[in-house]
Amino acid sequence: MRRSALALLLLILSMPALRPAAADDRSRARPAEVGLDADRLGKATALFREAADRKEIAGAVLLVARRGKVAYLEAIGQRDVEAGDAMTPETIFRIASMTKPITSTAAMILVDEGRLELSDPIAKYLPEFKYMTVAHPRPKDTFVVSPGSPTGEYEPVQAYRPITVRDLLTHTSGLCYRFTDRPHIGRLYAESGICDGLTPSEFTMAENVRRLAGLPLHHQPGTAWEYGLNTDVLGRLVEVASGQSLDAFVRARIFEPLKMSETTFLLPKSRRNRLAALYEPGSDGKIKRTPDGTSVKGALIYSADAAYRQRPGYFSGGAGLLSTAGDYARFLQMLLNRGELDGARILKAETVEAMTRPQTGALPLWITVHGDTFGYGFGVVTRPDDPKGDPIGTFSWGGIYYTDFWVDPKDELIGIMMTQVYPSGNLKLRDEFHRIVNASIRN
Repeated sequence: MRRSALALLLLILSMPALRPAAADDRSRARPAEVGLDADRLGKATALFREAADRKEIAGAVLLVARRGKVAYLEAIGQRDVEAGDAMTPETIFRIASMTKPITSTAAMILVDEGRLELSDPIAKYLPEFKYMTVAHPRPKDTFVVSPGSPTGEYEPVQAYRPITVRDLLTHTSGLCYRFTDRPHIGRLYAESGICDGLTPSEFTMAENVRRLAGLPLHHQPGTAWEYGLNTDVLGRLVEVASGQSLDAFVRARIFEPLKMSETTFLLPKSRRNRLAALYEPGSDGKIKRTPDGTSVKGALIYSADAAYRQRPGYFSGGAGLLSTAGDYARFLQMLLNRGELDGARILKAETVEAMTRPQTGALPLWITVHGDTFGYGFGVVTRPDDPKGDPIGTFSWGGIYYTDFWVDPKDELIGIMMTQVYPSGNLKLRDEFHRIVNASIRN
């Protein structure tokens, strides 16, 4: 018996360590089994492989799920060109603004429990926001709502109503991003050291939010859609309302119930070898590695190594998470299932419906690649002429390092694209991936 036990122990110790699952084998299916055309999906593989061969990207992980089954999961190219490491389904990515739907879900969990109300003034939890002003342009200035507008003189005027929880969820609070460099606001954010969530901060999120509250808003609350630090403030609000750090709350209430073991704010040293390297286009259009440390592109400041150099207590609800395609697919499947996955209910069904339908009325969005209107944390398609072919009701968002997802409730479909390149404005891979996948639907 002792010899048998010893032999078994030696056998176990000699076995290679199990790799984390990219997708639960029980949730896998062949494309045809869920009404998808495998040959059509193969065009996506060829598209991204050609882009990697041309050195426009290092590599990518692509995932398509339908009717609750992962039918397409491809790892293409390299995770780290310099190290010669191949891309794998287990590769970890900086998902940046794909953090926002998760933080929005955290806030809606508290709404479901009655610990937050959508109409609550955020000053109820964050009193530093009690007296807000708006940077009103003087008559000689022109009020422009597109990025990169010139700065000029302004006068602070009192906000006519408080910022609410709903305003944060819909990006209608008047808060901006430093990197969008709005008139007056971009300069004020820079002078105050406001962090956009893409670099290691010198201080905690609580301090970042406190500084933000001391600056004027870009517009009166509720009067315009402005992409900004709304979800970072929302994450801080979750901390105050729940009595937990944002990291602890999303782990306990979202990641653990959904078995999202790879999603985290701070990458442990043991997992750094699976982090995809970050790249940028060189002068010849071919990628070159983004160096560690601070990188500056215009008003945007970001760090390739922020994934493991972040200070404790700084959890960017708008940009701070890392994840894998398989992990993020489980989060999206929960939403597609109207709040539940594998027996774990995260949100009420009616809450998911509210999050994923239009909530901003006729307010125009200046980011239009994710639909023509906005819900609570997602862009939403309401027009039949979506340029990517996404049907009405599709909700989606993406990240600055060229990550993207969409959920199509009508066709019970999820698509995820993970790469790591910035800037990516010259690439058309995301839109073409949508078109290929949408064209693959057979029944």
